[in-house]
Amino acid sequence: MGPVTQNSDLICIPGQRLCLSDENTIAGQGTYERQGYIYSTLAGTVHIRQQDNSKFIEVKCFGSPTIVPIAGDVVTARITQVNQRFAKCSITCIGDHILNRTYRGLLRKEDVRATEKDKVEMYKCFRPGDIILARVLPQTELSCYQLSTAENELGVVVALANESGPYGVPMVPISWTEMQCPDTLVKEPRKVAKIVPESALITRVE
Repeated sequence: MGPVTQNSDLICIPGQRLCLSDENTIAGQGTYERQGYIYSTLAGTVHIRQQDNSKFIEVKCFGSPTIVPIAGDVVTARITQVNQRFAKCSITCIGDHILNRTYRGLLRKEDVRATEKDKVEMYKCFRPGDIILARVLPQTELSCYQLSTAENELGVVVALANESGPYGVPMVPISWTEMQCPDTLVKEPRKVAKIVPESALITRVE
C-alpha cells in the first residue's frame, strides 16, 4: 500500500504539542518526538500521512515550501565550536540544495565514529571552520539538529591548514585520520570523510 495523506484544518506553531507518539504514530517532516509526544517544529498545518500500518504526523508551513533537515538527510555543515564533548556547527546544505537560512547542528562525541567511541577526542576530529558531511539523527529537541559522522563517507571534507597564514590553504587527506598542508607538509588530525560519488549518499529526494 502506498502512502495516503490526510489534510487537517489544525494550525500549529513551533513547539506546539500535537499528539501522543507510539509505534504506529511517528513524527514526520516538520515535527519531532520527545518524551512520548509529537511536537511541531514549524508554523503551518498538520497533515497525517498513512503508510501501511503507520501514521506519520507532518507539518507543512504556509506559503512557499521551506526545506528543513529531517532524520536520514545528509547535510553539509561548517564547524563553529569544538569542546571535549561535542562540536557545534551551522548547517548550510541538504544534499545538493543550498539553504536560504542556516540551521544549528550538534555533533556529540558518541556520534563521531561507529567504533571505539570511548577513544574519540573531539579536537583530533574537528576544528572550527572545517566543512563536514553528516547525517541527521531523529530530532529530540527543537533548538538544534543532532548529527552523526559515524560512517566512512561522512566527516571532514574541507579543512584549512592552521600554519598556512591568514588566508588558509586547503589541506589534502592522506588517511582516515589525517590531512596535510600541501605547502608546509604539516599534518593535522581529522575525522576524514571518504569522498564517494554523490549518488552513493542516500538523502531525501525533493
